[in-house]
Amino acid sequence: MSEKNFTLPPLDEAYLEETLLQLLAIPSPVGLTDAIVRYVAARLDALGVPYVITRRGAIRATLKGRERHPARAIVAHLDTLGAMVRELKDNGRVGIVPIGSWSSRFAEGGRLTLYTDTQQIRGTCLPLKTSGHAFGDGIDSQPNSWDHVEVRLDMPASGRAELEAAGVNVGDWIAFDPQPEVQPGGYINARYLDDKASVAVLLTACKALKDSGASLPVDVHPLFTITEEVGSGASAALHGDIAEMVSLDIAIAAPGQGTDERAVTICLQDLSGPFDYHLSHKLIKLAQTHGIAHRRDVFKFYRSDSAAAVEAGNDIRTALIGFGADASHAQERTHMDSLRALGALSVAYLMSEPVARRDRQSMGSIEGFTEQLKPGEMQVTTTTLPDPQEFLEAKS
Repeated sequence: MSEKNFTLPPLDEAYLEETLLQLLAIPSPVGLTDAIVRYVAARLDALGVPYVITRRGAIRATLKGRERHPARAIVAHLDTLGAMVRELKDNGRVGIVPIGSWSSRFAEGGRLTLYTDTQQIRGTCLPLKTSGHAFGDGIDSQPNSWDHVEVRLDMPASGRAELEAAGVNVGDWIAFDPQPEVQPGGYINARYLDDKASVAVLLTACKALKDSGASLPVDVHPLFTITEEVGSGASAALHGDIAEMVSLDIAIAAPGQGTDERAVTICLQDLSGPFDYHLSHKLIKLAQTHGIAHRRDVFKFYRSDSAAAVEAGNDIRTALIGFGADASHAQERTHMDSLRALGALSVAYLMSEPVARRDRQSMGSIEGFTEQLKPGEMQVTTTTLPDPQEFLEAKS
């Protein structure tokens, strides 16, 4: 099946939006992901997609293809940013540290839930100096860091004793409210679109393929990882049969970037280095062939499940595609157009032929190996310099 002779099945957009909002309703900071793993497992069960789960909760599903090899994976992560109790303070409030990499400026003012061993307590993250009526201009001059915010819990507490009596302990997890808002015009605002929007897209892509009965050329393994935000991600859920892996994640719309909130982004390089040339260009060609709005981009301060997979020693081709979004790891915003485009490109990729049939085997001869530059494309035009003796000799 070539890139030019198949029609993409439609995406169920109502299912996409429903799944996204349900995912956002489930707290899942790194380390507190059992509930969202169970949700995705139930979603796969409803679609009739078989799966296995690792000891800690990464999910590897399977969509059977006409051939088993070379298998491919497509991955999104279930875990999000969050926080953890660092200190029970003498003023009855709680000092915190971040889970994952994000700025405390985006935690300030956030409503949250603290999970003790026995109960949940609501609260708010506030700067140390909050009330202008008490601190005046001091509220604008305090530094911005995790050492300068604290959590005010919605319970009577004027000291450590009350916190301890309520069962609050160092190491308790904290999940910030997602605050989702879906606009009639298609804009979607929320915390944790990274990467719950991609998870919703991946499940929707699986549904489109199952509903249509589309024939896939090779086995596909949708992966759902649980530790991407702290760096390990897809390193745990892969197996040796997988030759290609495409990560679905947030793409950053910002000054100096090529990403757009209403298109899918094909990332050619991130902090870990360039992605596979052939797989990335295959995705570009698929987007062009099927009329999918897309952009190319590179990200300097970004890594994904693909990096974790390669760093774990997997010899696989990797690529990254993402939904365009503003304000990553903050109050994120994307558009339904971008999710549609990400879903369409995901489906197109899974229905297309592998990059190289030679990839069935991890080792082989040069026969069938890919080629980036042909000899004629390596020719460099040079200008021959004249011989100085011909124009510098003294005239007699």
